[in-house]
Amino acid sequence: MRHTYVVTYDISNPKRLRKVYKLMLGWGDHLQLSVFQCELNERELIELRAELAQIIRHVEDQVLFIDVGLVQGRGTNAITSLGRAYLDPERIAIVV
Repeated sequence: MRHTYVVTYDISNPKRLRKVYKLMLGWGDHLQLSVFQCELNERELIELRAELAQIIRHVEDQVLFIDVGLVQGRGTNAITSLGRAYLDPERIAIVV
């Protein structure tokens, strides 16, 4: 089952910050500075955590994973906004 996760990070080194940002672009939708929305199954979550663990410095940096719920359940409407409206990223298939 796929869950919606809000992944946010605080990386103390600019070089590692860029690496984490580039990695996260492949895993989810960039919402704001250092905040991504990812739809992951259990295996993908483990893979993402392992890839991030190789980049970050565990004593200095922090990555938070917030499980919002099932993609087809609570995850679709759990994120709300104040101010500019939150728009759920459009999902499109790209065939190569």
